[in-house]
Amino acid sequence: MTITVNGVEINEEMIASQLEHYSDTPSPRDTAIQQLILHTLLVQQAKAEGIAIDDEQQAIQALLDQKLQVPAVDEASCREFYEQYPDRFVSGDSAVASHILLPKGEGLEAGLIKAKAEGILAEVQAAPSRFADLAREHSTCPSGQQGGSLGQFGRGQMVPEFEQAVFSTAAGEITPDLVETSFGYHIIQVNERAEGSKIGFDEIKDRLQQYLTDLASNQAMHEYLNSLVGAADISGYSMSAQ
Repeated sequence: MTITVNGVEINEEMIASQLEHYSDTPSPRDTAIQQLILHTLLVQQAKAEGIAIDDEQQAIQALLDQKLQVPAVDEASCREFYEQYPDRFVSGDSAVASHILLPKGEGLEAGLIKAKAEGILAEVQAAPSRFADLAREHSTCPSGQQGGSLGQFGRGQMVPEFEQAVFSTAAGEITPDLVETSFGYHIIQVNERAEGSKIGFDEIKDRLQQYLTDLASNQAMHEYLNSLVGAADISGYSMSAQ
């Protein structure tokens, strides 16, 4: 079915020309179509606002500069955010840990792999000194060749589920349960833990103000694009997921 945006066609050739730019997204075709629709709407709106369209990207930028004038977040809002989320303003938390990784598998294999992981977990809990040997024997992570050692890392360097498990386990302990992430099932031994210190408001204030202002700008952009989509006559494609 032909895709049109307020009567302007988006054809297969245009979509194909954009696919390579979105090859790392879950659905390159959908992303390409959505971006072409938004681009078309922005060019149309710029033209409606009387902005010269000699260069489409410059015209779009001029439109956005005109429509999205987001004031800098004030100090009071920064302090409120700082006090509401104290855990985000701790510097230097670090850990030294090792893990044994088994992939999840599919179908019947998935259940067998999980059962195997639970069996290995029971073994290392009963005999923690065997952790390195079992990692070398069973782990599918390259770190297995070093006994599962991941070395030292800080917050934000591991996937959230893994990080939460490590930083909620005392040094010298093994996580009580399997830790499931997108990589598979992890059995984690926390070797060392070092607590960080709280970052003072004055130290973080400028960066926090920039972060919150950027957040507000992104939200304003999202709302503006949604308003253009909502007012447009788009056929051949649903933008409901935007």
